[in-house]
Amino acid sequence: MKLFGKKQPQGPAQPPQEVVARLMALNRPSAPYQIVDGQSEGVDLIAEWKIVDAQWYEIFSKAGLEKVFRIYLKLDSEKREVSTKDHEYTIEWRAGVPSLSLAVSSFQGQSSSVEFGTAYAFTEELKPGQVYKYRFSTNEIKKPIKEAVAACGWAYKGVAFGKL
Repeated sequence: MKLFGKKQPQGPAQPPQEVVARLMALNRPSAPYQIVDGQSEGVDLIAEWKIVDAQWYEIFSKAGLEKVFRIYLKLDSEKREVSTKDHEYTIEWRAGVPSLSLAVSSFQGQSSSVEFGTAYAFTEELKPGQVYKYRFSTNEIKKPIKEAVAACGWAYKGVAFGKL
Protein backbone atom coordinates (compact mmCIF):
# COMPACT_ATOMS: atom_id res chain seq x y z
CA MET A 1 0.00 0.00 0.00
CA LYS A 2 1.38 3.42 -0.96
CA LEU A 3 0.60 6.20 1.49
CA PHE A 4 0.04 9.82 0.45
CA GLY A 5 3.29 11.76 0.67
CA LYS A 6 5.28 8.66 1.49
CA LYS A 7 7.61 6.79 -0.87
CA GLN A 8 7.93 3.15 0.11
CA PRO A 9 11.43 1.73 0.72
CA GLN A 10 13.10 -0.69 -1.70
CA GLY A 11 15.53 -3.39 -0.56
CA PRO A 12 17.27 -3.87 2.79
CA ALA A 13 17.57 -0.86 5.11
CA GLN A 14 20.95 0.86 5.07
CA PRO A 15 22.43 2.70 8.08
CA PRO A 16 21.68 6.46 8.43
CA GLN A 17 25.23 7.37 7.35
CA GLU A 18 24.62 5.63 4.00
CA VAL A 19 21.35 7.56 3.53
CA VAL A 20 23.16 10.87 4.17
CA ALA A 21 26.05 9.85 1.89
CA ARG A 22 23.66 8.91 -0.91
CA LEU A 23 21.75 12.18 -0.56
CA MET A 24 24.96 14.24 -0.53
CA ALA A 25 26.09 12.35 -3.66
CA LEU A 26 23.17 14.01 -5.49
CA ASN A 27 25.19 17.26 -5.42
CA ARG A 28 26.84 17.98 -8.76
CA PRO A 29 27.89 21.21 -10.52
CA SER A 30 25.31 20.81 -13.30
CA ALA A 31 22.34 20.51 -10.92
CA PRO A 32 20.39 23.70 -10.08
CA TYR A 33 19.99 22.48 -6.49
CA GLN A 34 22.25 21.48 -3.63
CA ILE A 35 21.93 19.45 -0.47
CA VAL A 36 23.69 20.92 2.55
CA ASP A 37 24.10 20.23 6.26
CA GLY A 38 21.02 21.40 8.16
CA GLN A 39 22.27 21.44 11.77
CA SER A 40 22.02 25.23 11.95
CA GLU A 41 18.27 24.89 11.23
CA GLY A 42 17.73 21.94 13.61
CA VAL A 43 17.43 19.32 10.84
CA ASP A 44 19.82 16.83 9.27
CA LEU A 45 19.92 18.17 5.71
CA ILE A 46 18.48 20.98 3.58
CA ALA A 47 17.82 20.69 -0.15
CA GLU A 48 17.60 24.05 -1.90
CA TRP A 49 17.93 25.77 -5.27
CA LYS A 50 21.45 27.16 -5.85
CA ILE A 51 19.96 30.63 -5.69
CA VAL A 52 23.13 32.26 -4.32
CA ASP A 53 25.57 30.30 -6.49
CA ALA A 54 27.24 32.70 -8.97
CA GLN A 55 26.86 30.13 -11.76
CA TRP A 56 23.10 29.91 -11.19
CA TYR A 57 21.74 33.16 -9.74
CA GLU A 58 21.82 34.97 -13.08
CA ILE A 59 19.60 32.25 -14.57
CA PHE A 60 17.25 32.39 -11.57
CA SER A 61 17.19 36.19 -11.80
CA LYS A 62 16.35 36.17 -15.50
CA ALA A 63 13.67 33.59 -14.75
CA GLY A 64 12.08 36.21 -12.52
CA LEU A 65 11.72 33.79 -9.61
CA GLU A 66 9.90 35.45 -6.73
CA LYS A 67 9.57 32.46 -4.44
CA VAL A 68 11.85 29.54 -3.71
CA PHE A 69 11.47 26.44 -1.57
CA ARG A 70 13.89 24.78 0.78
CA ILE A 71 13.21 21.20 1.75
CA TYR A 72 14.17 20.37 5.32
CA LEU A 73 15.05 16.69 5.89
CA LYS A 74 15.20 14.83 9.17
CA LEU A 75 16.23 11.19 9.49
CA ASP A 76 14.49 8.83 11.92
CA SER A 77 16.73 5.77 12.40
CA GLU A 78 14.12 3.80 14.36
CA LYS A 79 11.38 4.18 11.74
CA ARG A 80 13.88 4.11 8.86
CA GLU A 81 12.25 7.13 7.26
CA VAL A 82 13.23 10.60 6.11
CA SER A 83 10.64 13.21 7.02
CA THR A 84 10.58 16.34 4.88
CA LYS A 85 8.93 19.74 5.10
CA ASP A 86 8.99 22.53 2.52
CA HIS A 87 9.59 26.13 3.58
CA GLU A 88 8.77 28.95 1.17
CA TYR A 89 11.00 32.02 0.86
CA THR A 90 10.51 35.18 -1.14
CA ILE A 91 13.37 36.48 -3.24
CA GLU A 92 14.15 40.13 -3.74
CA TRP A 93 16.61 40.83 -6.53
CA ARG A 94 18.97 43.78 -5.92
CA ALA A 95 21.26 44.58 -8.84
CA GLY A 96 20.89 40.98 -10.00
CA VAL A 97 21.89 39.53 -6.61
CA PRO A 98 19.33 37.53 -4.61
CA SER A 99 18.23 38.32 -1.08
CA LEU A 100 16.10 35.67 0.66
CA SER A 101 13.55 36.21 3.38
CA LEU A 102 10.88 33.96 4.85
CA ALA A 103 7.69 34.50 2.90
CA VAL A 104 5.06 36.69 4.53
CA SER A 105 2.64 33.79 4.25
CA SER A 106 5.09 31.65 6.28
CA PHE A 107 4.20 28.63 4.20
CA GLN A 108 5.36 25.32 5.61
CA GLY A 109 4.26 21.88 4.51
CA GLN A 110 4.39 20.16 1.12
CA SER A 111 4.32 22.10 -2.11
CA SER A 112 4.88 21.75 -5.80
CA SER A 113 5.78 24.56 -8.18
CA VAL A 114 7.14 25.00 -11.68
CA GLU A 115 8.92 28.03 -13.16
CA PHE A 116 9.99 28.12 -16.80
CA GLY A 117 11.07 30.46 -19.53
CA THR A 118 13.50 31.12 -22.35
CA ALA A 119 15.48 34.05 -23.74
CA TYR A 120 16.88 34.88 -27.15
CA ALA A 121 19.80 37.16 -28.03
CA PHE A 122 22.77 37.30 -30.37
CA THR A 123 25.01 34.27 -29.99
CA GLU A 124 28.81 34.09 -30.36
CA GLU A 125 28.31 33.60 -34.11
CA LEU A 126 26.52 37.01 -34.13
CA LYS A 127 23.27 35.33 -35.14
CA PRO A 128 20.05 35.46 -33.14
CA GLY A 129 19.59 32.32 -31.12
CA GLN A 130 18.40 30.82 -27.88
CA VAL A 131 20.72 31.81 -25.02
CA TYR A 132 19.10 29.84 -22.24
CA LYS A 133 16.06 27.75 -21.55
CA TYR A 134 15.04 26.75 -18.07
CA ARG A 135 12.38 24.85 -16.20
CA PHE A 136 12.59 24.73 -12.42
CA SER A 137 10.20 22.33 -10.77
CA THR A 138 10.25 21.32 -7.11
CA ASN A 139 10.02 17.78 -8.44
CA GLU A 140 13.55 18.23 -9.85
CA ILE A 141 14.73 18.25 -6.25
CA LYS A 142 12.17 15.91 -4.66
CA LYS A 143 12.30 13.04 -7.16
CA PRO A 144 16.05 12.26 -6.81
CA ILE A 145 15.77 12.58 -3.02
CA LYS A 146 12.83 10.15 -2.92
CA GLU A 147 14.68 7.70 -5.15
CA ALA A 148 17.90 7.87 -3.10
CA VAL A 149 16.00 7.37 0.17
CA ALA A 150 14.01 4.41 -1.22
CA ALA A 151 17.18 2.83 -2.65
CA CYS A 152 18.58 2.82 0.90
CA GLY A 153 15.56 0.85 2.13
CA TRP A 154 14.11 3.88 3.91
CA ALA A 155 10.72 5.58 3.48
CA TYR A 156 10.27 9.20 2.33
CA LYS A 157 7.58 11.01 4.29
CA GLY A 158 6.32 14.47 3.39
CA VAL A 159 5.06 16.36 6.46
CA ALA A 160 2.42 19.02 5.97
CA PHE A 161 1.67 20.02 9.57
CA GLY A 162 3.55 19.78 12.84
CA LYS A 163 7.22 19.23 13.53
CA LEU A 164 9.62 17.08 11.58
